[in-house]
Amino acid sequence: MSTARPQPDPRDSYRAFRTITTRWMDNDQYGHVNNVVYYSWFDTAVNAHLIEQGVLDTAAGATIGLVVETQCHYFAPLSFPQTIEAGIRVAHMGSSSVRYEVGLFAQGAPLTAARGHFVHVYVDRATQRPVPLPEPLRQVLQALR
Repeated sequence: MSTARPQPDPRDSYRAFRTITTRWMDNDQYGHVNNVVYYSWFDTAVNAHLIEQGVLDTAAGATIGLVVETQCHYFAPLSFPQTIEAGIRVAHMGSSSVRYEVGLFAQGAPLTAARGHFVHVYVDRATQRPVPLPEPLRQVLQALR
């Protein structure tokens, strides 16, 4: 395990971007976005990308991703009414799991204000048992590597 202090990432570290609008309710009593909101943005950025690419059907798809691990490093505060740009990349793709990494940037900023990851294990919706990544999903994920 590395003991080096995590550092922000530059924009060119990410393969796709999604704009996220902050809301008044995202701020906490200290005047910045509450830490739990960042995890919601991770989900929003990745799942919206997968839906737009046609490889995730949240209502009726046979295969769904379940989060089994998350982490976030914070480098600079974000707050309403900023616009956030979420960068997405795939760090690892296994037979049934994917590690997504998401960098959150203040609009136009060169470095991440926060960076995190989560791991999805893809499962059969009915049995909740791991299944191999469907080929169309694998192709979309490959473009994010």
